[in-house]
Amino acid sequence: MKKILLVCILLTAFMSCKKDVKTQTLYLAHTLPQTHPVHKGIVEFKKALNKKSGGTMDVKIFPDGQLGSEREVLELLQIGSVAITKVSAATLSNFVPEYHVLGIPYLFRDKDHQFEVLEGEVGKSILEKGSKFWLRGLGYYDAGSRSFYTSTKPIRTPDDLKGLKIRVMNNQMAINMVNALGGSATPMAYGELYTAIQQGVVDGAENNPPSFVSSNHYEVSKYYTLDQHSSVPDVLLIGTKYWDKLSEEEKQWVQEAADESSQAQKRFWNESVEESMAIARKAGVEIIIPEKSLFQEKSKSVLEAFLKEHPEMTDLINKIKNQ
Repeated sequence: MKKILLVCILLTAFMSCKKDVKTQTLYLAHTLPQTHPVHKGIVEFKKALNKKSGGTMDVKIFPDGQLGSEREVLELLQIGSVAITKVSAATLSNFVPEYHVLGIPYLFRDKDHQFEVLEGEVGKSILEKGSKFWLRGLGYYDAGSRSFYTSTKPIRTPDDLKGLKIRVMNNQMAINMVNALGGSATPMAYGELYTAIQQGVVDGAENNPPSFVSSNHYEVSKYYTLDQHSSVPDVLLIGTKYWDKLSEEEKQWVQEAADESSQAQKRFWNESVEESMAIARKAGVEIIIPEKSLFQEKSKSVLEAFLKEHPEMTDLINKIKNQ
């Protein structure tokens, strides 16, 4: 009886102490749907951080653009209203110049080369560059390779892009690339794209397979050309206004959770690519495997123009190519 009473007292004391432990909640906003492999990677980040912190740190996720566009959420990070976000490196390049480099057409030889760079010293140095803009990089997520899809006619060579309006992100590198290949680059909000293709405002766009399918663009674009012209990663970021308030131990938990989520997300991504391609084929989308060297050769002018405008990026580009 005395043992039972002692256990009850200890349990009561434990529960009381547990109530006194304050859980800080980090708001994390992004624009992707909850079915997307990047969102699944973010869920892994939430789980890992909660576990590492013993429940003292939690993540409240706002998907589907609930708190605004990628640019808007980045601005919320800068002022400290939101702690963490995931954005495309292309969007981030408007804030941190070094991220422009990751959008150069055919910069990476293959996926192994890409993540050897991103997870090595070069990739980490780029993540750190954002701190002076109040945006500290935590890691990269796989966003696959971007390829063209169209509604009016198939693209088999760069010449087939002539006269076609191709939606791109509002990013100068993407605009220059499409124009160099012979198309007419048309910046447009992603949320407007389905209707724009359907109504013929644009003839097509460019994106990776999971986004092509999750956005339902495969319903209005029946040609998908796997030219894989760029491999722009997504970036997981924390605002420095929030980061600087964390203890050294909390910073370690956040970074370790980010690293673990990045590895999990790559597995989710590969699974999603296979599923997405199967859905597209079943829906009658013609999958075209072009001669990539034709696109690679014609897009060289994009790198030349970039280096002419940003000669200070030469060393960074050479380090990536030589790795």
